[in-house]
Amino acid sequence: MAKKEKDIIQHDHNHDGVDRRGFLKCMAWAGTGAFCVIQGGVLKSYSLSRLSEIGPSEAAGELSFVQISDSHMGFNKPANPDVVGTLKAAVDKINALSRQPEFMLHTGDISHLSKPEEFDTVDQILKGAGPKDTFFVPGEHDVLNDDGKMFRERYAKNAKGDGWYSFDKKGVHFVGLVNVMNLKAGGLGTLGHDQLEWLESDVKSLKHSTPIVVFAHIPLWSVYPEWGWGTEDSAQALSYLKKFGSVTVLNGHIHQIMQKVEGNVTFHTACSTAFPQPAPGTAPSPGPMKVPADQLRSVLGITDVNHVQGKQALAVVDSSLA
Repeated sequence: MAKKEKDIIQHDHNHDGVDRRGFLKCMAWAGTGAFCVIQGGVLKSYSLSRLSEIGPSEAAGELSFVQISDSHMGFNKPANPDVVGTLKAAVDKINALSRQPEFMLHTGDISHLSKPEEFDTVDQILKGAGPKDTFFVPGEHDVLNDDGKMFRERYAKNAKGDGWYSFDKKGVHFVGLVNVMNLKAGGLGTLGHDQLEWLESDVKSLKHSTPIVVFAHIPLWSVYPEWGWGTEDSAQALSYLKKFGSVTVLNGHIHQIMQKVEGNVTFHTACSTAFPQPAPGTAPSPGPMKVPADQLRSVLGITDVNHVQGKQALAVVDSSLA
């Protein structure tokens, strides 16, 4: 591999925040999500920071979609004084593609305080995106005040339970899971008995060759349990997916690119469109990290993903933009 793999993006805590202009300038090239293409059984993904490099032949896959995450609309602290502007920058990158993705996945924390006006703002911005369909799962910030009722009414009307569901696109089976309900501060995410039973039933009749994409807010692997960065019953959920040759798990929540390959499963967490968080264990606690413009390249990254269906696990190569 030409690129150096990085499990954790390095950062610098010894600086003040970045102003709106500087942050937006850096976000023009910073990794804020992933563009995914499936061509002849091969799945590739690119950071949104690299969309201008994707040629028509690469974009013209059998299926393409974009993942964005952690918009935190309503956040206004020094780590990013303009979350509206940075989400718009991500949408501009999507719209710059020579061929538009068929849909988007948003892996949670759409809002910062679960306020209707925050959801409204994100909805309005995403209306300007080329893909007209967006599939959502909630983050803990989206279910603060009403146990997720507002989220479900807006984004998961036909979902089961607290908002879990599945759908199929061109031979790929997508599963949206909810692991943020009843979340205690610093606690691990939980799927729960009812959702696990539903997942087992949902995938039971699928062929082993079916590519599976699971998306949820909190990572389904133990990134850093001390900060609640993991899901306590994820092992049981993943046990239902062992029979499949290709399983990709997309998450948000930790606001940084991290990856892990375990057997047939590739786990990948996305950057936020709002602000970075510290690498696991390098700060007293998680939370918005203030980074000056000339340091952003070290905390946001690019991602390439390559997969040959049924032959090998999805290979994820992350590199910082430093």
